[in-house]
Amino acid sequence: MTAVPTRRTDLSCTGSRRDDSGRVSVVLAIAALGILTVVALAFDGAGQLRALQRADNLASEAARTGGQSIDLATAIEGGPKQIDEPQARQAVAEYLAAAGASAHTVSFPVDDGETVVRVRVTVTYERSLLGLVGFDDTVNVTGEATARALTGGL
Repeated sequence: MTAVPTRRTDLSCTGSRRDDSGRVSVVLAIAALGILTVVALAFDGAGQLRALQRADNLASEAARTGGQSIDLATAIEGGPKQIDEPQARQAVAEYLAAAGASAHTVSFPVDDGETVVRVRVTVTYERSLLGLVGFDDTVNVTGEATARALTGGL
């Protein structure tokens, strides 16, 4: 008599055979999607913060450039040093065009009786990974800064 190898099967309480094949693959796929989402959030979140910092820096430098545009005729006559609004708008636009940022607004609010230059710059960040998990491919971030014409010595 020869021995025939037998195959062991997992029987549940009802006596039927349980088939677990493929269940690990589904769990692994869900876990991989979760890990990809976390990595995408970290990567694109950092990129969005860099874009926000760039927008703030551009707005600050553009506001400083606009703040240097004073009304020379009034200043030379001994009058107050006031910002020349058309010249300041042009200086801000030229600076931002050279820096590669086109979406901006310039306003001239009055702060403590003095006209200041306020620049708001919008920068678009193109997401690299979050688009793969259903987020928009781009996000707009805005930076804002204010500058005033300095008078007197430092």
